[in-house]
Amino acid sequence: QVQLVESGGGLVQAGGSLRLSCAASGRTSGLYAMGWFRQAPGKEREFVAAISWTGSSTYYKEPVKGRFTISRDNAKNTVDLQMNSLKPEDTAVYYCAAETNGRNGASYDSSSKYNYWGQGTQVTVSS
Repeated sequence: QVQLVESGGGLVQAGGSLRLSCAASGRTSGLYAMGWFRQAPGKEREFVAAISWTGSSTYYKEPVKGRFTISRDNAKNTVDLQMNSLKPEDTAVYYCAAETNGRNGASYDSSSKYNYWGQGTQVTVSS
């Protein structure tokens, strides 16, 4: 079992920055890809960013490219999401996700790739 706990959410004005962090515990030796998804009120959960096990490959939803940066520290079992130039449309609950099956061939932007999820952290961007 793997437990994921997100932190760093909050209220920020448009144009501001936040850094989300996700800490993994439990059977962390089996972690592979990790990602961030978000869900805005009344909308479905959507992909935001993902990172490969080695950190050598990163993937982003088009609207956040150039504003968000995903990174991971395998020694600390953490994955961070640095969010700059935030917009009101970035308002959502942000979820951390982890893959523990290295043979899962699903795309990094697909929720089916990930089998563990955190509880989420609220990000609110005011205009």
